[in-house]
Amino acid sequence: MVGVRMTSVNFLRRALITTAASTLLLASIPGSVLADGFPSRPITLVVPFAPGALNDTIARVLGEGFRSSFGQPGIVENVTGADGTLATGRVARAAPDGYTLMIGSWNTHVANSLLYPVAYDVVKDFEPVALLPDAPMLLIAKKSAPADDLKGFIGWLRANPDRASFGTAGAGSPPHMLAVLLRKQTGTQFHLVPYRGAAPAMQDVIAGQIDATFITIGAALPQVLSGSVRAYGVTAQSRVAAAPDIPTIEEAGIPNFYFSYWAGLFAPRGTPPDVIARLGSAVAATFADPNVRQKLAAQGFEVPAPAHLTAAALSALQKAEIAKWWPIIREAGIKAE
Repeated sequence: MVGVRMTSVNFLRRALITTAASTLLLASIPGSVLADGFPSRPITLVVPFAPGALNDTIARVLGEGFRSSFGQPGIVENVTGADGTLATGRVARAAPDGYTLMIGSWNTHVANSLLYPVAYDVVKDFEPVALLPDAPMLLIAKKSAPADDLKGFIGWLRANPDRASFGTAGAGSPPHMLAVLLRKQTGTQFHLVPYRGAAPAMQDVIAGQIDATFITIGAALPQVLSGSVRAYGVTAQSRVAAAPDIPTIEEAGIPNFYFSYWAGLFAPRGTPPDVIARLGSAVAATFADPNVRQKLAAQGFEVPAPAHLTAAALSALQKAEIAKWWPIIREAGIKAE
């Protein structure tokens, strides 16, 4: 029995030594060598929200693009909970091999760092891969609102402090932060009503239960066209193709009021540069397709120019958004509920 036990121990030691040596050898292989065979299996695209969200729509387009570029699909996995922090933490801890990626957004890679006690750094623990399409927001109001345009609506808000109600998609959500920014830039006061998502808030605007909300153009446009709600302005820097008759909020009377619910492709920190470059090339090829661009534009998305579908563009945007929004979030004292 002793001989058998000693043989087992020796075998285990040799196995551990062999595994350690293999790990060291893999770590010493240049990223370009690893990238030569990448990808050899499907890539997981983690989406931090439920199907139908902006991130999810973009992920499914990108998954098919990966199939065309690599012969391997991008498999969409929806990991919901805590406004995207569960999914973000999972990707931050994933192996940095290019096979687990995240369709991040303003929530996950800007606001959540201040709203939740997260165990990752949204800048240091991720590698930007590419900037993806974005969706500007639309300020809508109930059809019986006492103004035909934004200037008139702001005038009414000023004359009636704390009378109006704005729906939000929860603490720190884009509709919430845009309502906070609107109050800050116009000197108005109104109530914020939290909902479990933007769609229920819009339904209460349609029903006249609340006065207004911010929501993506694609979600609101059918209601605008049917006359169920008023559209006061879009948060883009220029009018969008899906709704050319709706002015920007700046055109409508509030200077420098810009926001776009952007998406970006992120990889875990330490992913080899050559792997990131291959992924970035596939992203560029996907969104250079005129049919893809046209379909997304019809849904209210704005697709970046090919030169901006890059890791550098995503990194620059994320840092600029952090510089803009973190002071606003801190000043407002917003925390997740």
